Amino acid sequence: MSIGAEIPGKGANRHSPYNKGMANLTLVYGMRLLPADEITTVGEAPVDLKNGNQAHVTMHVLEGTREQIEAQLRHSIDAFFDFYPEI
Repeated sequence: MSIGAEIPGKGANRHSPYNKGMANLTLVYGMRLLPADEITTVGEAPVDLKNGNQAHVTMHVLEGTREQIEAQLRHSIDAFFDFYPEI
């Protein structure tokens, strides 16, 4: 299936170069708990691809109690997959 092809029941697949006929995907993420008042900046994490290109993973910061962080993380995961409705 080529990019831009129609997936039955999912609408046009114009925006995702990663979905090639529902191929296996890899979710790249990292987590670490640090004292909230110790962080000054958070950058992107590089990912080297087999084709020689490099992708970047945007890092996200969640603060609060354990329960608040867990709730924010669940919400963020749901929102992330909303960007890829064809998955």
